[in-house]
Amino acid sequence: MNTPATTAHTPSGPGGAARFVTTQTLLTLDARHPFVARSLLDAQDMHRTVMSGFGGWVDDGSRDARAQMGVLSTWAVDLRQARVNLVVQSSVPADWSGMPRGALADVPETLIVDRAFRVGDRVDFRTVVNPVRSIPPAPGSPPKTRGVRVAHTRPEHVRTWFARRLQPIGEPAVAPDGVTRIGAVADTERLALRLLPRASSQAPHKGLRIARAEIKGTLTVTDPKVFVTALTQGIGHARAYSCGLILIR
Repeated sequence: MNTPATTAHTPSGPGGAARFVTTQTLLTLDARHPFVARSLLDAQDMHRTVMSGFGGWVDDGSRDARAQMGVLSTWAVDLRQARVNLVVQSSVPADWSGMPRGALADVPETLIVDRAFRVGDRVDFRTVVNPVRSIPPAPGSPPKTRGVRVAHTRPEHVRTWFARRLQPIGEPAVAPDGVTRIGAVADTERLALRLLPRASSQAPHKGLRIARAEIKGTLTVTDPKVFVTALTQGIGHARAYSCGLILIR
């Protein structure tokens, strides 16, 4: 897991650079604590755990609270040490003093990242994504019928999913098929891919199942402003459920 990185970006500066400013906090949690164990078992509980650090910043009940505060997260489990390493990124400071006693195995580590990117910059990255494809409604379906999202379950399909979001230099930020790109390219054959256990939830979101895959490799920046947007906003679906955060070093 990368060292933790307040989330914001400024317009491109001299030389076509774009600046990324964000806060990332590493929370080391005791996986044996009931509060943490529930978060591992239920994706909605993990979402509440992440959002518990940001009380008071937006109106109660705001539907886009996470997006307003730029909150993204990712987590990994160390089974040998019985630890959960949770990285939370945000555009506002978090307060973790409300965590239940004993849930934190160590003092949270917070880092403010302030970094400029230019065309050609290379960065190592790790991300956990929700790789899905949309199947359109069947012919003759009622108007406004939504398509169905189907998860990719093979590494080669996850590789293709990510490749569609890469942005060759000179190409637009949105692909002809509507896919939002990330302002960078990568050698897709050198990406390390791993399918992760699905995240799920019981009540009140019974039936929620989130496919997850880890992708690691090296990115070369082709459009700094778009790249900073991807770092700030995340990529893909299920960003409320610890998917889409791109960690770099």
